Amino acid sequence: MTQPEYSQPGHSQPAQDGQPQHWLEGILDILHEAVEGGAPGEGTAFLDGTAADGSGNNGLIATLDALSAAQASTEIHGTSIAGHARHSALHMEVVVRWERGGDRGPFDWKGSFHPADVDDEAWDDLRVRLRAAYDALCAFARTQKEGEATGDATGSMTGAVAHVAYHLGAIRQMVKGLA
Repeated sequence: MTQPEYSQPGHSQPAQDGQPQHWLEGILDILHEAVEGGAPGEGTAFLDGTAADGSGNNGLIATLDALSAAQASTEIHGTSIAGHARHSALHMEVVVRWERGGDRGPFDWKGSFHPADVDDEAWDDLRVRLRAAYDALCAFARTQKEGEATGDATGSMTGAVAHVAYHLGAIRQMVKGLA
């Protein structure tokens, strides 16, 4: 089995010198899988695996990148994929704001699904925003690595993973409705 690439923001290094993996790196590995998909040709924790040639990536970014602005704007069950992507980006941004500076809102969670329609430029911008929010969350999380594993830290990070995974699942079901 080949070793995965660890250059990506959410993907961590394996444990060194027989030491167990740091709890935060384990959480970031799962977040990486949800957002970026599995490492090509390797097993995954919960997504269908990415083939050795890179095809079949079922992470959030690859799922969104496969869609046009028109597809992302299609209303399915009262919302759109673009709305879910925007909401997911906001959630990752809020986790960092909450943990870094204590920004407790209020946050317009319902409004974060709008606008539901995007043109090509807005779709590109939204995917860049989502990627930037993910990168910022991973970078911030790593600044907390030396700190104590508090309920706030573990709750924020596991909540981010659960939230992204939920919306990834919702989006992947919506993609089926586009066919």
